[in-house]
Amino acid sequence: MQKMILGVFMFCALGVAQAEVIAPDALIRNTVDEIIGIIKQDKDIQAGDQKKINALVDAKVLPHFDFQRMTRLAVGRYWRTATPEQKQLVVTEFRNMLVRTYTKVFTVYRNQTVEIKPFRMMAGDTEATVKTVINKPGSQPVAVDYEMELAADGWKVFDISIEGVSMVMSYRGTFASQIQESGIDGLIKTLSDKNISADKSDVVKAGTN
Repeated sequence: MQKMILGVFMFCALGVAQAEVIAPDALIRNTVDEIIGIIKQDKDIQAGDQKKINALVDAKVLPHFDFQRMTRLAVGRYWRTATPEQKQLVVTEFRNMLVRTYTKVFTVYRNQTVEIKPFRMMAGDTEATVKTVINKPGSQPVAVDYEMELAADGWKVFDISIEGVSMVMSYRGTFASQIQESGIDGLIKTLSDKNISADKSDVVKAGTN
């Protein structure tokens, strides 16, 4: 989980309002610099100020992840048989679960640096893999790969691999077991229950601070 949090930390998206779409590797490089700069200067975020963290996530992360595709890949073959309403509910609950993970990344910054590996992309490519390495003093380097797709409004992440392990694929087995046991509705309820429980826990923690 710690490695996944560090991996997610290194992609919190930069706006793409420019006339020309930023290349995937440049987008990540610019984003890393921007987010690290914000965290270094904001002691409240470092201390876990949930309101500020949520605002940062809303502004810099959520618009640049393709949660629909991430959910579809995680659900796998069962996606085809789900109703439109079930699909929307799964996306919403899965997104909320991932967002909870993303909000934790802003309190674990400890002077990490990021190396962007040499990147090559052919003209006309609409998917790309950006390879990075996260270096933390006193720890082993962590390889983090970003699977990205070119959308109408810029490049979006649809999967992250930490040390070769796909985050989306790691959920697929768990989701498949849940669906086989209690159907898509059972998966939705499980995700919803986890989100509700986590929200209550956050409220309790906030009240003790």
